[in-house]
Amino acid sequence: MPLAYLPDLRLNYRDEGKPSGPPVVFAHALGSDLRIWDSILPLMPEGLRLIRYDLRGHGGSDTPSGPYAMGALIRDAERLLEHLEVKEAVFVGCSIGGMIAQGLAVKRLDQIRALVLTSTATKIATPEIWQERIDQVRAYGMITLADPTLQRWFPKAFRDSPEGLLWRERLIACDPEGYAACAAAIAGSDFYTTTASLTLPTLAIAGSEDGSTPPDLVRETAELIRGSRFQLIRGAGHIPALDRPAEYAAALVTFLDSIGHG
Repeated sequence: MPLAYLPDLRLNYRDEGKPSGPPVVFAHALGSDLRIWDSILPLMPEGLRLIRYDLRGHGGSDTPSGPYAMGALIRDAERLLEHLEVKEAVFVGCSIGGMIAQGLAVKRLDQIRALVLTSTATKIATPEIWQERIDQVRAYGMITLADPTLQRWFPKAFRDSPEGLLWRERLIACDPEGYAACAAAIAGSDFYTTTASLTLPTLAIAGSEDGSTPPDLVRETAELIRGSRFQLIRGAGHIPALDRPAEYAAALVTFLDSIGHG
């Protein structure tokens, strides 16, 4: 499992596919890890360079003391792409990963040529809601957040499936400090003004059953970006790469083809 040794942080990542191919970078949702993309990578066209990583505080990456600022998470992505010598990538971000994508596109258009914003927004929930979750996870661990979170994330049929139960275990196993520190980054972020300044090819994807970032919220974010399009995946929840991988991969491949990234 490769690690990027940055001056103050080790990031766990995977760099797969064709090393010289057009790069596609994937950033996961809060409380998950790079494995949310496992089912869609085999559905990607040959010839792409497919890079995914664990955010700080998640998976195999380090967990520095929190709280984190969103700027630090954006800087982590920026430094990872510098480490891997990546330019003109399509950045695919889910939830907090989509917030990172927005911030990185504003900062480094040399690194980012297009965005796929999944189940995300310029601002997610309220600082008060996030503080309640931070207090809860620090007092009791991830177990008390697991079921309410999964009810917002996934339709019941997926929650009750073997894969859904596996992701419940993985959410419970998430580092509470990493979750709380990244939750603080979301609580302190509102990208409305900066995202409205973007002009680049963007696909915004929403799941019809998403209780965390409902479709209208995702659509409103897409409408801020000149060059964007919006797609609804019916029956999908907050992480369509998990509960609707075939439909999600098809949307992604169609978008990559449309911008000549392949």
